[in-house]
Amino acid sequence: MGRVTERRKVIRIRDGAVSTRPDTLVAEEPLEIRLNGKPLAITMRTPGDDFALAAGFLVSEGVLAAASDLRNIVYCAGATADGSNTYNVVDVTTAPGVTVPDITLERNVYTTSSCGLCGKASLDAVRTTTRHPVADTPPLRVTPELLAELPDRLRAAQRVFDRTGGLHAAALFDEHGELLDVREDVGRHNAVDKLVGRALQSGNLPLSRTVLMVSGRASFELAQKAVMVGIPVLAAVSAPSSLAVDLAAETGMTLVGFLRGSSMNVYAGEERIALRAAAVRA
Repeated sequence: MGRVTERRKVIRIRDGAVSTRPDTLVAEEPLEIRLNGKPLAITMRTPGDDFALAAGFLVSEGVLAAASDLRNIVYCAGATADGSNTYNVVDVTTAPGVTVPDITLERNVYTTSSCGLCGKASLDAVRTTTRHPVADTPPLRVTPELLAELPDRLRAAQRVFDRTGGLHAAALFDEHGELLDVREDVGRHNAVDKLVGRALQSGNLPLSRTVLMVSGRASFELAQKAVMVGIPVLAAVSAPSSLAVDLAAETGMTLVGFLRGSSMNVYAGEERIALRAAAVRA
């Protein structure tokens, strides 16, 4: 299997001084995901947790909703002309009785941000596809102080980032701020899929009492992945997109952006943030 990191020679220039040294880079390789033997999608990813990545991707696509929906996942032998295994092709087999939707149509409707369809169609598709609607009962409540601690906790858990500086990360925390799982990948959406896939394989869906923390921005795609597994709070260190905010508002998810230090913006679902009433100003 491909390694998570690779070494490359670089020319380093510092204050006019030139030297040659090896540098550690994050590995990036394609992963082809097949569903019941048929090619489905190709994503560029950091090798590792490939089965979880494939499972999480199919949760996001509305194919899988529970561990019982999944029969098995295998690497495809003979993926190359000479019959060798590249470990870059996986085949997911669903359990008997699992209905497989028209994946191509579904992905064009609500996953691809550049598909050219209107935002309303994308929002409607997510609402009608998810089998784990956001439904935290009793309602999850988190304080701004707890949220402010999450970026540092996420950063402390990023082992590969320390060596490469080139990875996104996604982490699941419980309502008390305890780290449940963290995954890294060259693609932020892949990091979330790996989290979701591991939760599916462990029988832990829906994730109804968790906070999803991501290291970059909160795109519509990431918000969609959170909604598909019932995550009530999504927090990002950078900005959300307008469609991500719309999706959070329409599905009842709390969306926090620009979470840096003690500062943050709450874009939707403010009822889950335990604010002191006197401190809230228009």
